Amino acid sequence: MKKLEIIIKPERLEDVKKILNDNKANGLMISNIMGYGNQKGYKTIYRGTETTVNLLPKLKVETVVPTEVAEIIVNEVVTQINTGNYGDGKIFIYDVDDVVRIRTGERGNEAL
Repeated sequence: MKKLEIIIKPERLEDVKKILNDNKANGLMISNIMGYGNQKGYKTIYRGTETTVNLLPKLKVETVVPTEVAEIIVNEVVTQINTGNYGDGKIFIYDVDDVVRIRTGERGNEAL
């Protein structure tokens, strides 16, 4: 099993949700986050003073999927979300040793 942490611009959420639903990802968690990478924010003028805004709003979408589905999801996100500009986001992929459904005690892929 793999855990995918997909960091995206907020306006791309519906596209990512569709990709996950189409690939039968059973659940997801969404967090509002702020940060920056290569983009480094932008400069703005507020009341005559130039300020740098370097913490930009992002969304973190997390899901755990079977290993064979993870690469399909990653490829679809990269091809459909990519605009070619800084700030498109990143995908972090983690190995998951086990998962337990608390309600039934099921383990592994059955618990997903």
